[in-house]
Amino acid sequence: MKKYVAEMIGTMVLVLLGCGSAIFNGGCGTTAQVLTVACAFGLSVVAMAHAIGGVSGCHINPAITLGVFASGRMSGKDAALYVVFQIIGAFIGSGLLWALTQGIDMSYATETGANACADGVSSCAGFLAELLGTFIFVLVVLGVTDSEKGNSNLAGLAIGLSLILIHIVLIPITGTSVNPARSIAPAVFEGGQALCDLWIFICAPLAGAVIAALVWKCLSCDKCCCCKKEN
Repeated sequence: MKKYVAEMIGTMVLVLLGCGSAIFNGGCGTTAQVLTVACAFGLSVVAMAHAIGGVSGCHINPAITLGVFASGRMSGKDAALYVVFQIIGAFIGSGLLWALTQGIDMSYATETGANACADGVSSCAGFLAELLGTFIFVLVVLGVTDSEKGNSNLAGLAIGLSLILIHIVLIPITGTSVNPARSIAPAVFEGGQALCDLWIFICAPLAGAVIAALVWKCLSCDKCCCCKKEN
């Protein structure tokens, strides 16, 4: 049970600090705002990786959990419960942000940190951006945490920095999700178009995670025909 609670707390912190940075720094309209929000999400992951990584592995993201499951590193039961507690944590984080913004004159670009395709960005383009971003992110996670080929000492830092890079590129396109839990809760609090577009920020990250798991299996396999020829 401790690992599920750890995932809930970690996801709550990610949403609270990551989405909070977008809310209280005026959205992501300028380069400084983009960098601020990107660093908030990435550093939140670094902090939580060191805080709860030894308890749950610090997935705090259903896409990562799916990637780990698809790689055969965890059971279906654990994966399902991880996702449930991650979503609960995201709602707690969003609820705290809602409470913090009550009574404040919010003249900001976002009041919830919900994801949305930028003006002129089609749903297909947004889907592709989220799929590619999640693919890269999950591939980094799977590679750096691999028991034989990874480097666990640098895992938290590598994962956090990769998330910062992905945010820098994707924020102007979709606001950057690569994490269904991080998108579900803010969209529910915001409603409207955020809920209509939510499918993009659930389906694309999950698809990207599965592709990343398949690619990592191929890259890390020492028993395939290609590996035997090289040896």
